[in-house]
Amino acid sequence: MTQLVGVLRIGRDAELRTAGQSSVINLALAYNYGKKESGGDRPTQWIDASLWGKRAEALEQYLVKGQQVYAVIGDVHVETYDKRDGGTASKLVGVISDIELVGGRPQQSGGGERREREERPAPRREAPKPAPSGFDDMDDDIPF
Repeated sequence: MTQLVGVLRIGRDAELRTAGQSSVINLALAYNYGKKESGGDRPTQWIDASLWGKRAEALEQYLVKGQQVYAVIGDVHVETYDKRDGGTASKLVGVISDIELVGGRPQQSGGGERREREERPAPRREAPKPAPSGFDDMDDDIPF
């Protein structure tokens, strides 16, 4: 069985949907490979990968465009499809068996961050605590 393992970047926000009795997320993932081209960038390979079950439900809000993930993608294969202009094209496809968030939160104001802000409760602000009594209450200036 062919597997792809590595750090990838999410190309679009995840959208959870149901397929029969299971939940599924389809992700567009990108990774760089090979030598740098003349422009200084390395070539990018895209893979369409699906994440199934309760893990998909739990991670949906965190799988946003630009987020880096470490993923193990199994059953990697090439699928061909008909393009709108009548030609044929191919794409790399697989099923995510393990995924972990890596790196920080993406530095964009996309829907994922907005969604997280809306769902996260506002932090509770507590009143400042009074200073402890004792030596701190003395008015004597100590020269050292």
